[in-house]
Amino acid sequence: MTSEVLRERAQIEESIRGQTVCDQLRLTAEQFPDYPALSQNTPVGGGAEGGSRAGAPAPASAADGGPAGWTTLTWAQARQQALELAAGFIALGVAPGERVAIMMPNRAEHVLADFAAVHAGAVPVTFYATLAAEQVAFVAGDCAARIAVLDGPDQLARWEPVLSRLPGLSRIIVRDPSVCPAGEQYLTWDDFAALGRERLAAEPGIVTARLAAITAEDPVTLLYTSGTTGNPKGVLLTHHCVLYEVAAGERGGTIKPHVRWVSYLPLAHIAERMFSIYLPVSTAGHVHFCPDVQELVKTVGEVRPTAFFGVPRVWEKIKAGIQALLAGEADPARRAAVEQAMDVGRRYVESTQYGRTTPDELAEAFRQADEQVLGPIRSLLGMGEADVVSSAAAPLPPEVAAFFAGLGMRILDIYGMTETTGAFTSNTVTEFRLGTVGRAFAGTEVMIGEDGEILTRGPLNTPGYLNRPDLTAELIDADGWLHTGDIGHLDDDGFLSVVDRKKELIITAGGENVPPAAVENLLVAHALIGQALAYGDRRPYLVALLTLDAEVAPPWAKARGIEASSLAALAQNPVVLAEIEQAVTAANQQLARVQQVKRWRLLPVEWTAESEELTPTLKLKRRVVHAKYSDDIDTLYAG
Repeated sequence: MTSEVLRERAQIEESIRGQTVCDQLRLTAEQFPDYPALSQNTPVGGGAEGGSRAGAPAPASAADGGPAGWTTLTWAQARQQALELAAGFIALGVAPGERVAIMMPNRAEHVLADFAAVHAGAVPVTFYATLAAEQVAFVAGDCAARIAVLDGPDQLARWEPVLSRLPGLSRIIVRDPSVCPAGEQYLTWDDFAALGRERLAAEPGIVTARLAAITAEDPVTLLYTSGTTGNPKGVLLTHHCVLYEVAAGERGGTIKPHVRWVSYLPLAHIAERMFSIYLPVSTAGHVHFCPDVQELVKTVGEVRPTAFFGVPRVWEKIKAGIQALLAGEADPARRAAVEQAMDVGRRYVESTQYGRTTPDELAEAFRQADEQVLGPIRSLLGMGEADVVSSAAAPLPPEVAAFFAGLGMRILDIYGMTETTGAFTSNTVTEFRLGTVGRAFAGTEVMIGEDGEILTRGPLNTPGYLNRPDLTAELIDADGWLHTGDIGHLDDDGFLSVVDRKKELIITAGGENVPPAAVENLLVAHALIGQALAYGDRRPYLVALLTLDAEVAPPWAKARGIEASSLAALAQNPVVLAEIEQAVTAANQQLARVQQVKRWRLLPVEWTAESEELTPTLKLKRRVVHAKYSDDIDTLYAG
């Protein structure tokens, strides 16, 4: 470990010594009591018919950055509700260290339940909303959940079939009162909130006593991996891990105070938890909840976030939508002006990379292009005020980064995993390099193992997996290095590039190693292709399974006079197939011969988290696709 890493680590450690997330919430509520904290366009605490407005949230206004018609809790209100709900958990018998399961969409009650569990000394466990009943049973049993907080009918349908297998689950709290079942085991959210208020009023010190016993090394959450390679694993993360992540991010300059944020990715995902819970608590940010990802574009337009995070698939879909709009521009002159401005934007962003210098004439050309063309386009997207935009969960395809660079946007690729409390490398506004995931966080070590695997060591590493010391030993070696399972490369300036998952490398029959993501990223660069999976392990050549983009394909077809009632019909259309053939050919031209796709099949379906081909964070579940479409793969190798 270098002296610089030691010095940086010591400085950060000193700044957070002994602190907990509960301390941060208290400080923020004291320093910024009237600042907006949590906003949503349904009443906080309301059920299907509106319900009560717990805590009397104030209407958001233009002054605080909230869209008209939304309801908002200030930081003082949010903390008060957290204390009351914590008293409610204690009244229900939750003991320190016990787990509280939460399965709710992105909304204020989700975060309040999380805060409350922590303040009661318990450990919140957010469940992915797409888990099937059997998976719910596994995770709830593995963590020995004592209480479950559910949203409504969809969540109840996933839990009720397996309740007989969860004898330790004593109570179930349901936010939507219209569907809360009768019986002693069930409690509506409003009744739970009332119980907590009454208990805290009767015993003001009940939560204070629990808080006094919480240490920085206690778990602040337990997150289960999305299970791309079997049963999910419970990852323990401490208050210290989370606060170190926040402090290191602030030091890198990518975290701003009082950020205006849109929360839409699952809160079981470590990145969304950092952005929607832990960062706002530490910086008095303002979180706007978007529980339905289909409403994301509309919500972003209303909120006008000052920062935004998207997994690569989200950026790809935004790109496809913009391209469709630009392609529909009938005026050749205006279309040419946009293309010219985007060329300037792309060259300008490329020139601002680490180690480069922007010529004065290019800077002036960008200023004009940004003022006249690029800035208005970003404003139409709702991104006109976003100073920091970032991506993670998988490497951002280069052509996607280049496209948004054309709009004058630096998408800062960051890298990490649940087991590292989220990011441990990051590009920053002042130090970034396209095609990389940035440099190591302050006080964190990164190196490449002999087999090319990315290893990291430092305060961000998890203490381990719940109930799995064997897997913990495989994850973190005797010297403290965490093995990420990814193959990567460090350049001379310390910027890290991620090549692919170590276990997902294709080894062809000829012994060639092919990273599938390198092939797939080129295939999905075409707007029509929604998802792609390259296959070829122990086979003589590569093949690909492709799906259409459900949002782009219908208007694309309509513009060409193609009438089709479904994606399945479009997948058989000869014009569509010809276009896909051209897309595959174009991708192959950028690949080495061993990487080229020899045969492909356009499937008549869309891959989603619900249909199980994707994780909740929209990454491919390769094993699921391999098994589900084994006949299609075999057919591509027949004859």
